[in-house]
Order: sequence, then C-alpha cells, then structure tokens
Amino acid sequence: MTEPGSIEEGHTKEETVTFKKSTLWKLVSGVLAILLLVSVFTGGFGITKSGSSGTEQLGAPTGGDAPTGAAIADIKELLDDDAVLGDEDAPVTIVEFSDYECPFCGRFYQQTLPSIKEEYIKTGKVKLIYRDFPLSFHPQAQKAAEAAECAGEQDKYWEMHDKLFTGGVQGGITGFKQYAQEIGLDTTKFNQCLDSGAMAAEVQRDFVDGQRAEVQGTPAFFVNGQLVSGAQPFSVFQQIIEAELSN
Repeated sequence: MTEPGSIEEGHTKEETVTFKKSTLWKLVSGVLAILLLVSVFTGGFGITKSGSSGTEQLGAPTGGDAPTGAAIADIKELLDDDAVLGDEDAPVTIVEFSDYECPFCGRFYQQTLPSIKEEYIKTGKVKLIYRDFPLSFHPQAQKAAEAAECAGEQDKYWEMHDKLFTGGVQGGITGFKQYAQEIGLDTTKFNQCLDSGAMAAEVQRDFVDGQRAEVQGTPAFFVNGQLVSGAQPFSVFQQIIEAELSN
C-alpha cells in the first residue's frame, strides 16, 4: 500500500499528466489531418476542380462554378479574329474559352458539342468561336493552342482542334507535328510556325481577354454574353439558345 506523498504516488501522477498530453496531441493531430484533407480536395492550394459539371480553375478557389445564364459580358468585346465554326450571320454566338489539356473541356467536346453542332450549328442558328485559355499547370496546353493557330494559318484550324481533343496532347510538340501531317498540312510551314512561337502572342491575347471577361477556369462559354460555366449537358445550352432565338 502506497503512502501519500511517496515516490510511487508521484510517478503515477507524472504518467497521468503524460497520458493526458499524449491524448490531447493525438486529438489535435487528427483535427489537423482532417483540415489538410479538406484543403486538398477543395482546392486549398490554388488549383480547383469543382462542381458536378466540371471546371478546372485558375488561382484561388472561387466557391464553385460560376452561375449559369448570368448576363455578364458584351459579346462584341469577346470577339477577336479567331476561327468561326458555323454561319457568320448566325443569330446566336457561343464564345468558348478552353484548354486542350483540360479533361472537362474534352468532356464537353465529346458529350455536348456534337448535339450543339447537329441541332444549331448545321442549321445556321449558332456559330461557335473557340478562344484559348491554357492553364499554367497544364504543360502541353500552350503549345497545343499554338498548334491549332498554326494550322489555322493553312485554313485547317478546326481539323487540328478536333485532332487535339480526340488524339490528346500527351505527345507534345512531336505529336502535334504528326497531327499536322495527318490532316494534310504543309509540314515545313507548320513546323516553322510552331517551333518559332509565332502564335504565342495570339494565344496570350485570348487568355488576357478571358481574364478581362472574368473567366475563372475551363471550359467557360458565353452564349450571346450569358455565362455557362463547366462541361454542362446539352440541355443547359439548349435552354439558353432557345431563349435567345425567341427574342
């Protein structure tokens, strides 16, 4: 039996204090671990993949996808000398800011664009203008955009656009040069254009215009000035387009 104040009793109190400190530290560590995981999955490090529709965002998280259908831009200010798919006089204009390496942009190309083409572009109701918004954390995106612009110099912008989305950009410049050969470009002219960076300024101009229009990530669309953010389904575009056609 231990007497009060004995060495054994003091040792027991030390163990008790140590145990309490250890338990508290484990609790704090657990909370920090949870906060770290939340930060990673919600884009706390400045690169965000957000929303069920899917966008890749540039910079700090903005709280999810931007509202769809919000009239925030003058369509005339979004136009440049970029390639147009469809009738130049179509009553509805879709300006797309996109990135060839963005998986959500690829999703739009595969799942939504075919219906827009069939229903509205082929019928002369909509024209699509593709503008470059290469995100800095996509290593192939800048040169892929330049490759499309170089192909446009030989009037085959959309052929290269399609190749980049269907074939992918993992092959980098070597792959882009192979695509140029496959779509029948003058490869000497194309290679010189791509290697020299002749279209870098054009791509950068698109990017700056996108930032001025408050584009936060890709893909982002302006349908007669109304923002559609993310790889939305065809029904979302259809609703806005039909409303514009009825005005």
